Amino acid sequence: MTSLKTTPTAPAHSEFARGRLVGAAAIAFSVLWMTENVLFAATGPPDYSAPIEEVLAYYAANRDAVAIVSGLVALYLPLLLVFVTGLHGLVERRGGAGADWSRLALAAGATLSATFTLFNATQIGIVISAGRLTEPTPAFELVWQIHAAAFGLALPMLGATCIGGALAAHASGLTPAWQRVLGLVGGSLLLAAGLGNLAVADGSPLIFVGLLGFALWIAWLLATGVRLVRA
Repeated sequence: MTSLKTTPTAPAHSEFARGRLVGAAAIAFSVLWMTENVLFAATGPPDYSAPIEEVLAYYAANRDAVAIVSGLVALYLPLLLVFVTGLHGLVERRGGAGADWSRLALAAGATLSATFTLFNATQIGIVISAGRLTEPTPAFELVWQIHAAAFGLALPMLGATCIGGALAAHASGLTPAWQRVLGLVGGSLLLAAGLGNLAVADGSPLIFVGLLGFALWIAWLLATGVRLVRA
């Protein structure tokens, strides 16, 4: 008799546990991402239009901070993949409404992770080289430009991840309408900034449009994570 009573509750318990895992991944990613950016901003990094001499001086003086930042990136990128993969699984288990959008979020999130890996790998190369150089070289400047370009190209991938996730979560009943709007606005800003990725990589103020989109996406991610953990 006991098995007859407990068996029907097993799928519901399993879905609840998956939802909490996905929500926890979203919250942890958001906290780590904010910590990284607060720490990075506190060191006064140069923008992408700064003279290359200034870039060299900054990275030569801030190796420890960059090491911490790189470690945080290594922690939060897997969490991003856990979130987009888990969200797709939750959407499919709830009937599949919004599954196409969750597939978009999954594909864009995987591409975003690869782009962020390039972004972080070039930064590691920059900081190592900066400790060994007394003046910038053409190779150093090229790696810096690739680093900036990777950031510009990450913006549309993040926008697609945000839009796909927001639409999928709402269509499947995981989030309310206001969260969908938040995700759509944030994702649209990221896509708009991403269209000017060359200008962003060259130090254009357009980067602030992308940063606002980043902030809205983090707000959506935190709200979604809390909702999934508490559901």
